[in-house]
Amino acid sequence: MAEWRRTFSQLFARRVVLLAMVVLGLMLFMAVAGQWLLPHEPMAMKVSMRLKPPSWTYWSGTDELGRDITSRIFYGARYSLAIGAGTAVLAVALGTLLGLLAGFFKRLDAVLMRCVDAMMAFPDILLGIALVSILGASPVNVVLALTLVYTPRVARVVRACTLVIRELPYVEAARAVGLSTPRLLRVHILPNLMSPILVQLSFIFAYALLAEAGLSFFGGGVGAEIPTWGTMVAASTQHADRAVWTLFYPGMAIVLTALSLQLLGDGVRDMLDPRLKGTP
Repeated sequence: MAEWRRTFSQLFARRVVLLAMVVLGLMLFMAVAGQWLLPHEPMAMKVSMRLKPPSWTYWSGTDELGRDITSRIFYGARYSLAIGAGTAVLAVALGTLLGLLAGFFKRLDAVLMRCVDAMMAFPDILLGIALVSILGASPVNVVLALTLVYTPRVARVVRACTLVIRELPYVEAARAVGLSTPRLLRVHILPNLMSPILVQLSFIFAYALLAEAGLSFFGGGVGAEIPTWGTMVAASTQHADRAVWTLFYPGMAIVLTALSLQLLGDGVRDMLDPRLKGTP
């Protein structure tokens, strides 16, 4: 218990990291419990109430079809966070596997890294649009497309760390005593990669939120009928000049969540990296 308390005290030594955790907790609460807290039906259209400014009845105003923006932000949180989390988990898992194989096995290094370099040669948003166009517009396909986009980032980071760790004396000693390669990777190398892996997890979560909004803006997202934060921002661009609240509130949800994830990733890096402990 004391070790856990010390870990959390190090993580929250910077108040901005604590604030980021609070924001992420609120966003997660919106996604999980939002359906019981919605002030209005998120899909109900009232054309007579279209583009109404924020008021006591409609806290964030209404959109072009008279739907309550607050309710749609709460309802859309589950889709946006699920897409971001799914992308982060899959990309980190696949990228870690590729990075381990490339960094530990010299024969696989050149082949795997050339494939990674080829994927990274394309801009993220263009590659995402192309993949979604091939797979089709749906939340699952967006997750798969973004996973392929961000896996190379994780693979390169994990490979670089693996190249360093495999040359350390304790790894050489484990090899000398005849430890099998799977056990060597699982017991001696993978645990020492947790710091960069966790940081990449939080960063890719944030990147995926922004990328989903970008795909929706260019018409390559999950589909306009699904109220993610990205589709709400994309739909609001036609009316932003006279109803700025339709763009501001879902946009702020994306920005606050992505920024909080970045700050949390920085906090985890500072907590796990002994070279950064004690730095302001």
